[in-house]
Amino acid sequence: MKTKFTIKHEELQESSEILRALAHPLRMKILEFIDEHGIVNVNKIYNTLKLEQSITSQHLRILRIVGLVVTERDGKFVHYSLNYDRLKQSVLAVNGFTKASAEVEVSKQA
Repeated sequence: MKTKFTIKHEELQESSEILRALAHPLRMKILEFIDEHGIVNVNKIYNTLKLEQSITSQHLRILRIVGLVVTERDGKFVHYSLNYDRLKQSVLAVNGFTKASAEVEVSKQA
């Protein structure tokens, strides 16, 4: 029995951008740090993780563009927090794509 599998190109493109953002070990480290601390400003991130400010800002920009972190300005400080809804959507999308791919492979073998 063949399973109909429809690729939604917009969702696939969006998921691939998120996966690319998550594929960098330093960005994962930054996400873990924000998760541990809730709301964090960039100074605390680069000072604690012993990173250059410019490098930290570049990685945060990528995470912000794909929607994995959100910002809130407080005077001259920008505070970062995780967008848990977006992270959850990303995990569900990857799981759904993985499941659908496995079903396609099974139907090819049948």
